[in-house]
Amino acid sequence: MHKGNVHTAEIVRIVWLFWTACMPLPLLISNGGWSPSDSDRYQWLQVDLRARKQITAIATQGRYSSSDWTKHYRLLYSDTGSNWKPYRQDSNIWTFSGNWNSERAVRHELQHPFVARFVRFIPLDCSEEGRIGLRVELYGCAYWADVISFDGQGVISYRFRQKKMKILKDVISLKFKTTKGDGILLHGEGQQGDYITLELQQAKLLLQINLGSNQYGSIQGHTSVSSGSLLDDDHWHSVLIERYRRSVNFTLDQHTQSFRTNGEFDNLDLDNEITFGGMPVSAKPSSGGRENYIGCMEAIHYNGDNITNLVRRRKVDTSSFHNLTFSCAESRTFPAFFNSTSSLQLLGRTDEDTVSVRLQFRTWNPSGLLFFTPLMPGGVEVSLVEGKVTVHIYVTLGKNTRVDISSGSGLNDGQWHSVHFLALESIAMLTINGDEMSTVRAAIPIQIRTGGDYFFGGYFPRTDLSPSQRSFQGCMQLIHVDDQLVKLQSVEQGMLGSFENVSLDMCAIIDRCVPNHCEHGGKCSQTGDMFKCACEGTGYSGATCHNSMYEQSCEEYKHLGRSSNTYWIDPDSSGPLEPFRVTCNMMEDKVWTTVVNDLPAQSSVSSGSRPEDKTVLTLSYSMSAEQVNAVTSSAEFCEQHVAYMCYKSRLLNSTDGSPFTWWVGRGNEKHFYWGGSGPGVQKCACGIERNCTDPRYYCNCDADLSQWKEDAGMLMYKDHLPVSQVVVGDVHRSGSEARLTVGPLRCQGDRHFWNAASFNTPASYLHFPTFQAETSADVSFYFKTSASHGVFLEILGNPDFIRLELKSATVVSFSFDVGNGPVELTVRSSTPLNDDQWHRVEAERNIKEAVLRLDKVHREARSAPPQGHTRLQLFSQLFVGASGGQRGFLGCIRVLKVNGVTLDLEGRAKVTPGVKPGCSGHCSSYGMLCQNEGKCIEKYNGYSCDCSLTAFDGPFCNDDVGGYFESGTLVRYDLMSESSSGVPSAVGNLTREELSFSFSTSHTPAVLIYISSKTQDYLAVVLRHNGTLQIRYNLGGLREPFTISLNHRNMANGQPHNVNITRQDRLVQLQVDHYPTVSYTLPETSDTEFNLVKTIFLGKVFETGQIDPVLIERYNTPGFVGCLSRVQFNRIAPLKAALRTGVPSTASIQGVLVESNCGASPLTVPPMSAVFDPWDPDSGAQFPFNEERVSRDGVNRHSAIFGGIIAVVIFTILCTLVFLVRHMFHHKGSYHTNEAKGAESADCADAAIIVNDPAFTETIDESKKEWFI
Repeated sequence: MHKGNVHTAEIVRIVWLFWTACMPLPLLISNGGWSPSDSDRYQWLQVDLRARKQITAIATQGRYSSSDWTKHYRLLYSDTGSNWKPYRQDSNIWTFSGNWNSERAVRHELQHPFVARFVRFIPLDCSEEGRIGLRVELYGCAYWADVISFDGQGVISYRFRQKKMKILKDVISLKFKTTKGDGILLHGEGQQGDYITLELQQAKLLLQINLGSNQYGSIQGHTSVSSGSLLDDDHWHSVLIERYRRSVNFTLDQHTQSFRTNGEFDNLDLDNEITFGGMPVSAKPSSGGRENYIGCMEAIHYNGDNITNLVRRRKVDTSSFHNLTFSCAESRTFPAFFNSTSSLQLLGRTDEDTVSVRLQFRTWNPSGLLFFTPLMPGGVEVSLVEGKVTVHIYVTLGKNTRVDISSGSGLNDGQWHSVHFLALESIAMLTINGDEMSTVRAAIPIQIRTGGDYFFGGYFPRTDLSPSQRSFQGCMQLIHVDDQLVKLQSVEQGMLGSFENVSLDMCAIIDRCVPNHCEHGGKCSQTGDMFKCACEGTGYSGATCHNSMYEQSCEEYKHLGRSSNTYWIDPDSSGPLEPFRVTCNMMEDKVWTTVVNDLPAQSSVSSGSRPEDKTVLTLSYSMSAEQVNAVTSSAEFCEQHVAYMCYKSRLLNSTDGSPFTWWVGRGNEKHFYWGGSGPGVQKCACGIERNCTDPRYYCNCDADLSQWKEDAGMLMYKDHLPVSQVVVGDVHRSGSEARLTVGPLRCQGDRHFWNAASFNTPASYLHFPTFQAETSADVSFYFKTSASHGVFLEILGNPDFIRLELKSATVVSFSFDVGNGPVELTVRSSTPLNDDQWHRVEAERNIKEAVLRLDKVHREARSAPPQGHTRLQLFSQLFVGASGGQRGFLGCIRVLKVNGVTLDLEGRAKVTPGVKPGCSGHCSSYGMLCQNEGKCIEKYNGYSCDCSLTAFDGPFCNDDVGGYFESGTLVRYDLMSESSSGVPSAVGNLTREELSFSFSTSHTPAVLIYISSKTQDYLAVVLRHNGTLQIRYNLGGLREPFTISLNHRNMANGQPHNVNITRQDRLVQLQVDHYPTVSYTLPETSDTEFNLVKTIFLGKVFETGQIDPVLIERYNTPGFVGCLSRVQFNRIAPLKAALRTGVPSTASIQGVLVESNCGASPLTVPPMSAVFDPWDPDSGAQFPFNEERVSRDGVNRHSAIFGGIIAVVIFTILCTLVFLVRHMFHHKGSYHTNEAKGAESADCADAAIIVNDPAFTETIDESKKEWFI
């Protein structure tokens, strides 16, 4: 058989040899078999079954005792021997694996059985040693069904036995085939507004159902669900609708959608009848305007009644049919299917002045060649360009001329569209979809002459006139050339024209976006051989918008090092719940998730119109009820504050015992307890604590006093939260008033994030139920181990499977099989994974690709093959840890999520030998998040940062603790023995100390920090009058203190500055802000021990004993005014100790100290090169120094130039002013100095007065001095 030249006798013989009824038979072993003389790609074997049969399986074998067999083939089927439909599986035209020798039979059970009379085998490749060889056998059952033809006029009216029907359950099924994209298949409606309609709209099936809306419109029952695409292909499609109450299963061609109808009603109330094929005559006017169905239906069943059988027996009303027929007419179209390598060449008239081509096409590709014909000279190209039809007319006579016209838009929507191009004499016209009113016309400068050849769908010769579009993917039909319909049957038989890689008498275009594999609202777009998903704005990413971009809880954000803020969370990750925003409050030992509502605090409660009416206050949250429930379900603890302020308004207890007021929580359940109480206890907080205003009642408000009272407290039973409604019942009496406050929902902890199990032996494992992973599946978890290999998890099918494994100390593997053979993805870490630290593994597999990620850094992806199985069929349990003799995993697995659902490892581990719940050692992975030398503390379900020995607070010890000092304010911290007070001590002889702090001020002079001792040793940090910083060290052995003066910058500029001073023996290192550390060395004569450290002063000195007089005379008055923060001396944080009153310490405050972080922030600017360090006198930097405008080489040349100019101008102005002032006072003679003696050595006049004050001097000379300045 070659190119369709099949003899009927051969077909009949094949039928009787190989057809069997439902009982399958072994493959017939006989001599011979089919082997065409040519083994090209145009051969096929057709089987005529003489009647429609249901085919369930096929088997093939090579030609008997030969080297001829078929290795791969495809299957087409048809009812009529024309308009063939390819067998599809997993959203592709399926390729069957055939034979690898001539003797062994290969059988395939069809995943989707089909009904057909004709079956055609298309060999794709054959034996290398021989030719195509084939023996076939079909398995199946007899099939019979009544068929009814609808002409667009006739409607089947099935009348109910009762005039009105209240239907709780429906089962409706039918099959249809049509060439029309619009039409009503069935319709029923009722006077109360209920209806059910099944109709085609643009070749898609639309089910609309309404079980009832109320008269006010607050309950809208309309529900609409769409399914399928390209249903006008003149092939049979099966529909099944199953409804019970509001639950509906809608199945089209084995694809089922399950949904619930809108509204609150369960019954479908229909009046009198339900119609098939169109609208009834009695339909409401609002239901009109839609087309009746044109096509065929069979096997119509409605709630147990066979409608088609009733029609044949004349038991239903068919009076609207002009000619009722029980057969289905053959299709008159003969489509052609083109791929990217196809071309169809047809002949037309030669040397004519008219080009006339008409055709219909359907495609998903935005661009492609519809046809091209050469002219004498020139050519005409009609193409699809970005969804619109474009015509290019080339004329190359004399000078090159080109005429372009275009029409239409969005024509790559998969629907049939018609194109008519006519070039006649000097006019070209283009008409789309038969709309003559929108025909586009253009003038042609010269008369054209046809070349006679027409190339449809592809033109591949390289010539000077090659079209811009070279191929087309899609279908064409009803092609007319020179106003004559081309008989493509003749083309198929080789009698007309020629073709290359064109599939004739079939349209195999596939809608890859139905069903839509783009998840979470991703937008699907497609071409002829692929689809892609646009995930923008969905909150998800990946090839199918499967992966959530957000963490599952505030707990996860905390352990990524995030601080308190508002974040998007996605509790079910890849599940159906959309991401939403919450406020995360990161505390030192807890993480709070806050969800706010729209009820203002102390909302007034107004009375109803009637005394018996209750007032209902409804709360709305910033998310759906399902999203709130996700927060409470995963939390360890939740609370919500409620407060009822009353003035002669009772709350709970009434005379008959029923409450006046109640609240509605989760699941719309009523609750009769108030804040501070619990479920089942109809009391308020005061009733629990027995301190109510009137001891006879359990709520303050129940005393019914004519004065304002309040009942407030926390609701803490999280399964009842959040509060969605409060019903108040006692505000209608004269003089009654009430105000209600419902605070935000606050939840703490994440039960899922720390859910872990420890696997102690290689044979230990946990098992869980299997999960659905047909088209999309994801698995993620954390692990830590000291072993170099082990299976994390495994789940099996036949032969499908999924396995995640630690292959070596640096390699993680993700392997699976969907039926196309095993696939393995591996990622390699640059560091060992068996380091006993937590590592994260994420694996995803969908019909587009498979992805494996490790620690959010390493990634490998593998695209799915264009052909083959795409559905993953799994049936075994999910084994975690070890399975099937695999190498077991030793270590911990935590927060294991499968398809967005967190598995309860701890719960299963409690009842499984060899596995322990929980896992210790979290600090090894998360300890680095504890900053500023905070200590990581292990907890059963996580860790916390201990900041007690740091100058910081917060969950990660990175929140500044500081205070604002007013004039005269000081902080004193006495360093005492730990044994006497339990407070850390620094008493002793120190050879090393470290002092760090941050400050901001605009006032000088000031003592920032002074550390004294029981000897004359001390350390002081001061701001001098000009705003520069000075460090003064006196460790003994020196006549004068060792000073470090930073003379090149004014630090009293109101900006925060960071200072770190470290000493080891005689080496002193100083770092200020982000500039490099500078080292200094104490003189050889200096001691190296800081002896008997006694007291730390901040802001001012108030001390007895030997004190550096210069420190007091120059810098101690009036005291520091500004902010100090981050103050730490070795392991002591004096300022934090003074501000944290709840912690025992020896710190004390004199004056006013207001807590503030002083605007200090973590250093984010990298250290500056010493060459450009403004603190270095030799750097040549100009001041003021603008750190924000440094060029890439570190030098701000523009600032230096402008700064120099400004400095010269300012210097000139100052000199002029000084000269004028001196000149003025010199001539007036009225200036007499009262400057104290010694002023020449003082920084200012105030310091000079202090030095020369007799009383002051006398105080200094005393053996014991006490300063109070």
